[in-house]
Amino acid sequence: MKVFVVRKAGFCFGVKRAIKLAFDVAKKKNEKVYTWGPLIHNPQVVEDLKKKGVCLVEDLRKINKGTLIIRSHGIHPKILERIKKRKMEVVDATCPFVKKAQQNAKLLSDQGYQVVVVGEADHPEVQGIMGYADDSALVINHNRIKKNLPHFEKLGVIAQTTLSIDAFKQVIGELIEKADELKVCNTLCHATARAQKATLKLANKVNMMIVVGGHNSANTTRLAKLCKRIGTPTHHIETARELQRGWFKGKTTVGVTAGTSTPDWLIQEVVEGIKKYN
Repeated sequence: MKVFVVRKAGFCFGVKRAIKLAFDVAKKKNEKVYTWGPLIHNPQVVEDLKKKGVCLVEDLRKINKGTLIIRSHGIHPKILERIKKRKMEVVDATCPFVKKAQQNAKLLSDQGYQVVVVGEADHPEVQGIMGYADDSALVINHNRIKKNLPHFEKLGVIAQTTLSIDAFKQVIGELIEKADELKVCNTLCHATARAQKATLKLANKVNMMIVVGGHNSANTTRLAKLCKRIGTPTHHIETARELQRGWFKGKTTVGVTAGTSTPDWLIQEVVEGIKKYN
């Protein structure tokens, strides 16, 4: 059985930057260090940070001093304002692509556009972006596009950074008839787009795909869905412990890919685990 790994699988630039910031802060600070929500959507990395003294918090009433790291997904501006009033030191680990989406949301809103965010309403990145559009943006999931949307004079569209290009284009196509003026800002993450393209290419060539990453990771889940959509048997796992011998029976080629929040060591553990079933 041959095992192939997507070359660009794993950490993207934004995630690497966020993790480096967090570990650097943990080394330098003698006081408490927190992240607002999980720094990234990977339980193993979050647990590793906890061992280094970086604790997760989602309730400001539980903290009043120390250093707070803004997660890679960004934060709602009103929450950030409340944090700053507590005079805590703030370290911003927001992904640069998410920053771009936030800035575009504010700009479109200030210019009088009805802002539309294509993505998942319950995702922290989208919730943060909403705040930069005065919480008046519409969130549209490409799987559940409302057919009864009213007509708008001006629509400004941005995307959750980890969305697939096809999903973004699908929604834009639907919105063309809903506005006199439609302005689209491409806020998709280039690394995510490359990983999705490379994953699909490999999935078309192998008997089965293993997708490694947090079950709470939107981009990892999306990779698994893309593989399943083309008919390739696919399993989404967090660690090598979830591998099952029965999956590999009769398989001669297996592909491995991973979300942008998955560390290299987890990917390697999975690859070594698969090889044991040869």
